[in-house]
Amino acid sequence: MKQAPGSETLPPAFARSLDEFLFHLGLVRGASSRTVEAYRSDLRALFERLAARGIQGPARITPEALRAHLIALHEAGRRPASVARARSALRTYFAFLLDEGILTEDPSDELEAPRGWKRIPRALTEEEARTLIEGVRGSDDLAVRDRALLECAYGTGARASELLGLTLGDCLWDERLVRFFGKGKRVRLVPLGEPALAALAAYTGSVRGRLIDRRRRRPAEPAGVVFLNARGGPLTRMGFWKILRKRAAEAGVAAGIHPHLLRHSYATHMLRNGASLRIVQELLGHARLATTQVYTSVDEAYLHAVHARCHPRA
Repeated sequence: MKQAPGSETLPPAFARSLDEFLFHLGLVRGASSRTVEAYRSDLRALFERLAARGIQGPARITPEALRAHLIALHEAGRRPASVARARSALRTYFAFLLDEGILTEDPSDELEAPRGWKRIPRALTEEEARTLIEGVRGSDDLAVRDRALLECAYGTGARASELLGLTLGDCLWDERLVRFFGKGKRVRLVPLGEPALAALAAYTGSVRGRLIDRRRRRPAEPAGVVFLNARGGPLTRMGFWKILRKRAAEAGVAAGIHPHLLRHSYATHMLRNGASLRIVQELLGHARLATTQVYTSVDEAYLHAVHARCHPRA
């Protein structure tokens, strides 16, 4: 992953989290280059201030430190809109760390949100999800791999990092479960449906071995990682994103698709079809129920849309 400009001067834990966050912001959430640059500048200013106080990573940031930073910006003459943007950058950054399992508590939780702040994750419709996955046809090795990848992504709601870290030992075939390890060292078991189970079995049964055989130097198997690239090495986030974008274009599914959208869709469709919020929280690996509750807003939006379309006096 390309390092964010200036992050090389930050403590390693801050630099690493900043690089991952900006990658997520730009390529996954599709933020503009201006927004990415603005958030990079805001967060780098925070990290430099904290590093000067001996705080070397996100796990040690306190609500008091964040509040002091915003007060310092105000006292330095920053305009209210500029301070609000810095606060937005903080909240978005910590929401990302929380969702990735890097942190279990949000130190920005008590900071007043910018006016109008409420982002509802976009989700595919059930028909779009079906079209995307079933649009991967063919029996060539990469088609079989891509079908298994998309079936598992939508079928488990796993984070991209968790899915790409999945190993053969984490596939519990007899129990029809897969085991994921979140970044917060939390372990969870997620059921595999019939389509995902069949696609994963077809891929690991023979195709994965052939991809390993493509490796030029033929070293030892890459630590049992399930999903491999065309050269037999572990698939990267960028590789996953390119595969998804290619398959979505082929299937004619909405533009702007990204790996996290499959996670959003998994949660939305589970809730819409009757799963309890607590169960979805467990399946997604959210540390807080409040993180999962945003998907109830998605469902409310869906209900309003159906009402507007179907009721004669809507």
